[in-house]
Amino acid sequence: MLKDIKLDLEKLSNPEKAKIYQRFFKTGKGEYGEGDVFIGLTVPEQRELAKKYVDLRFEEIKELISDRIYEHRLTALLVLVYKFEKANEKQKKEIVDFYLKNLKYSNNWGLIDCVADKILGSYLMDKNKEILYKFAESKDLWERRIAIISTFTFIKNNRFEDTLKISKILLKDKHDLIHKAVGWMLREIGKRDQKVLEKFLLKYHKEMPRTMLRYAIERFDEDKRRFYLRK
Repeated sequence: MLKDIKLDLEKLSNPEKAKIYQRFFKTGKGEYGEGDVFIGLTVPEQRELAKKYVDLRFEEIKELISDRIYEHRLTALLVLVYKFEKANEKQKKEIVDFYLKNLKYSNNWGLIDCVADKILGSYLMDKNKEILYKFAESKDLWERRIAIISTFTFIKNNRFEDTLKISKILLKDKHDLIHKAVGWMLREIGKRDQKVLEKFLLKYHKEMPRTMLRYAIERFDEDKRRFYLRK
């Protein structure tokens, strides 16, 4: 089955898109995606393949998830997402354990944003969330991004507390990719309860990085945006 999915990935490869993705995902020397190789598949194409090969065994997923080709890694992660959706509680724990054990391969924001909330976030909905706070304090950029993105599932269920606490931890983060992720999650809170978002902003907007703040207030009217941007 592993051979089949690799063949299907290769059939859908698009050299022109691959060149665009190489630039978009910052794969140059010293950039966050340095060394990543792209073959030019779209995310919808990879979702369809992941559904087709949802019965891949963990050892096959392991080989795919550790591949240097970005689309191989993302497709493997999407297989885990679809496995998780069908799984019972025991199987979900096995999937989460596998995901965490192989976290080093989730080394790009595109590999996190489609996956972290759907696996780790969903699993932790009614469980101890200590691991997210540990990740929020991590020196590893991708673990910090996983910490905040995983809370998207909580937000969708109108549970905002952990997102706000982790956002506070990440206020002083130096990386633009964290500023964008935190701002995005705060904006998602605002879509559901603007009063909760504004309470947080009134307390912290003056110390928030500009990008984080701009993302958070994107849906506000012009007057409110001006108010919060006036530090």
